[in-house]
Amino acid sequence: MSPIKHNQTIALGADHAGYELKNLLKESLLSIGYDVIDFGTNSGDSVDYPDFGRAVAEALADGRAGRGLLVCGTGIGISIAANRFPAVRAALCRSALDAQSARKHNDANVLALGARITGVEAAKDCLQEFLATEFDGGRHVARVDKLSELVQREVEEA
Repeated sequence: MSPIKHNQTIALGADHAGYELKNLLKESLLSIGYDVIDFGTNSGDSVDYPDFGRAVAEALADGRAGRGLLVCGTGIGISIAANRFPAVRAALCRSALDAQSARKHNDANVLALGARITGVEAAKDCLQEFLATEFDGGRHVARVDKLSELVQREVEEA
């Protein structure tokens, strides 16, 4: 994995189903020089995934982290939770191509993985592509801007 050049702090969060995979990926990140903020969970005891989606989202919003990694059983619930926050563009990925596309086309800043769905090697491949791939910009900028506008509109209407 090659480190990203901007903010090298990655915020991590997982529920009980994602606890072990999060820890494996955390070790990979630390071994190649990333700083991590680990919001837990720190055991296999049952917890609620929205709490960890929120913690990672808040770290992105206030600048403590440049990107995030979230893991739950399928990756679905925790990505939904994180995407409730304006600072987040979380992408649920199952392959390196998913992760590459999420970065290139959607400027995703949070990688969501499903520990019960995605094997360890595939998860490592996803993380590597997510960190190594830059946003393409160009024609994708207007689309990403529209995503931000949709979120802002929802916030204003709430």
